[in-house]
Amino acid sequence: MTGVRRFARDNGLSLVLAGFFLVLLFVGQAVTGFLANNEELRTHGRPALRFGDYLLSPHFLEATAENWESEFLQMFAFVLLTVFLFQKGSAESKKLDEPEAVDRDPRAARDRAGVPWPVRRGGLALALYEHSLSLAFLALFAASFVLHAIGGAAEYNDDRRAHGRAGDVTVAGYLATSRFWFESFQNWQSEFLAIGSMVVLSIWLRERGSPESKPVDAPHTDTGRE
Repeated sequence: MTGVRRFARDNGLSLVLAGFFLVLLFVGQAVTGFLANNEELRTHGRPALRFGDYLLSPHFLEATAENWESEFLQMFAFVLLTVFLFQKGSAESKKLDEPEAVDRDPRAARDRAGVPWPVRRGGLALALYEHSLSLAFLALFAASFVLHAIGGAAEYNDDRRAHGRAGDVTVAGYLATSRFWFESFQNWQSEFLAIGSMVVLSIWLRERGSPESKPVDAPHTDTGRE
């Protein structure tokens, strides 16, 4: 197997997901958002944007960050909640009454070959590394939240000017509007519905070959993956 083919096989899942992301963002969302935004601009007698300018516009930034924000919030909450909450029968839960490898203390493996460097170093580096997955999602959520607020405020002010209303609002002022929180909550609720559906449906439904599913022949009461 050549180096390229091996790389593609070893990283196929992330490569395909990245491909879907880029196509849907820059072909699907960007093109349709560009057309929709220009239609609205023409409705208000304003000049249309070029595609490159649209990608730097508040309309594109707000729409993109608004969705990223909800995705990262969902993953942060899911990673954190699965530490101490259980769902009997779900493939997405830890086992109810059995020790799990993810709960073992890494300090006992400090001298084992191949462990990540924070485990060898210990101290603060290990304390942060023990929670690095949830912290990364929290940081990504916070960054997306800020970008949503910045892009949303600029888009909100554009709308105000298009309707002849004077005075721009600040980013802090936009955070106090119902529009900002409507944009956030409509996405947040859908993300928790999606992950909750995955948790519950994996109790009874299966997908042979997927690590997100229990084995097809596993009883419904079995919790976690084998």
